[in-house]
Amino acid sequence: MSKTTAGEIPTENLIETLQLERLEVNLFRGTTADNSPGRIFGGQVIGQSLLAAYETVEARICHSLHCYFIRPGDPTIPIVFEVDRSRDGGSFTTRRVIAIQRGQQIFNLAASFMALEDGFEHQADMPAVKRWNDLPDEAEMQREAMARMKDLPEEAKRWMSRPRPIEMRSLDARSYFQGGEAKDPESNVWFRCREPIGEDQHMHQVIMAYASDMNLLSTAMRPHKVHWQTPGFHSASLDHAMWFHKPTNFNDWHLYSQDSPSASGGRGFIRGSIFREDGTLVASVAQEGLIRMRKK
Repeated sequence: MSKTTAGEIPTENLIETLQLERLEVNLFRGTTADNSPGRIFGGQVIGQSLLAAYETVEARICHSLHCYFIRPGDPTIPIVFEVDRSRDGGSFTTRRVIAIQRGQQIFNLAASFMALEDGFEHQADMPAVKRWNDLPDEAEMQREAMARMKDLPEEAKRWMSRPRPIEMRSLDARSYFQGGEAKDPESNVWFRCREPIGEDQHMHQVIMAYASDMNLLSTAMRPHKVHWQTPGFHSASLDHAMWFHKPTNFNDWHLYSQDSPSASGGRGFIRGSIFREDGTLVASVAQEGLIRMRKK
């Protein structure tokens, strides 16, 4: 945790949160910083699984990962990560990671790595949106909203008021946690890691992968006038894919531009593009998640 003055809750340091203990050559153990009852944030398991894979890879950088959320993670117990060294080829290295709790898979990830090289280049343009310095901190907006929600459960209040390791700024962040009028299934959010990451490009990827699970399902929820505290509403990430196009510094501001082209069968599909502030596209994301009302 980062240092704070007396009485303040420290901001979570993701390098500490995501760190792993090596148990065997291909076996690692991770824990959850906030081990209160509930379920583990999906981005944490993505980040720790990618970090476990990196512990078995030399001199190559991840260019893509694909994963499935199988069971809710329990934050009160450790996660064991088992790495399968699928292939070490001339150009590509492939790894498969299984995350286990109580003898059962809760998550699996496949990732591919390669050495950086030159080649053909093109990219989509970054959307023309307000810059981060013209927008309020989403954490402050959440605290304001929480103060107006008289019947908000104590667990939700605790979750919404905690210092967040990823700073986020959005033009209409209130729709993520207040519902309201139906809106187009699109969103643009500026985000970055609050605490210094350092020079290791692997950790910038790991922490960006952690943050890439944020707000995606909210984008799919926007047309349907529901939010996280809507009575009877249930959501969960089902699968997640990410492609890293270029190295970047995730302590700098990045724009996370998202759209949801489809929702059907109790599921929402969302696409995301992550741009540096100068307009360089550094990563792309896709996710499908569960979004449905519980049957009475």
